[in-house]
Amino acid sequence: MAAALFTLLMLILLQAVLGFDNLLYISLESQRAPVEKQSYVRKLGIGIAIFLRIALLFILVSIIPYLKKPFINVDNEMLHMEMNWHALIVLIGGAFIIYTAIKEIWHMISIEEDHTHEEKPKASVTKVVTMILIMNLVFSFDSILSAIALANELPERTGLIVMTTAIVISGLMMIWLADKVSNFLKKNRMYEVLGLFVLFIVGIMLITEGGHLAHMSLFGSEIQAMSKGTFYFVILILVVVDLVQGRYQRKLIAEKEKTAEIVEKHS
Repeated sequence: MAAALFTLLMLILLQAVLGFDNLLYISLESQRAPVEKQSYVRKLGIGIAIFLRIALLFILVSIIPYLKKPFINVDNEMLHMEMNWHALIVLIGGAFIIYTAIKEIWHMISIEEDHTHEEKPKASVTKVVTMILIMNLVFSFDSILSAIALANELPERTGLIVMTTAIVISGLMMIWLADKVSNFLKKNRMYEVLGLFVLFIVGIMLITEGGHLAHMSLFGSEIQAMSKGTFYFVILILVVVDLVQGRYQRKLIAEKEKTAEIVEKHS
């Protein structure tokens, strides 16, 4: 009993840590829906994803050996890889997240020729919920496989109960936090850029992880997965740079206003 409770706490913590990038994606993706539907989209997407994660858990428990079995083998001087389904899913997910981040960043910096601000057309609720579900499943693979590894020492039935409970609790936490994260980004629009670059790094992390899972080598150099420690360190640096740049920008604006006041007094 004590071992099961300890494993449950560890799994909830694991899901919370690994779910950060997923929550960020959900918050940014939900902004594509009509404003009045965004909270509903987030809660519906995460709610359905909880059930899909549980289904995925039971499926993965039985097919793990097949997921790791290579179905494409390439071995030459330029490229070596042993592609399996797990690696392919992670690679596709990473590529799509990078594409999404670049597209949104480009939209932010693009300037219309007539210099008028045209609001980006909103996507349908169904489309946004579908994208949240798909990416939630992509993010789920690693967290569920890690959960299976953590619960490996428990009896099979107990382990499944513990993992299912952890998925439900972490999902409910995500539903509770989703609106808060999204509202924070709306009130602090400057952090949307930071969020998109974090999402870009998440995509890179998934690409490197997929390459590592496929035992991929380019010109003899093996691709190593970006560690979670490296990921969070890069995020910390991004946040610090953003905060310092924000304060420095406010300082420059204040100095400019002060100079303008002095010039106005002497004119």
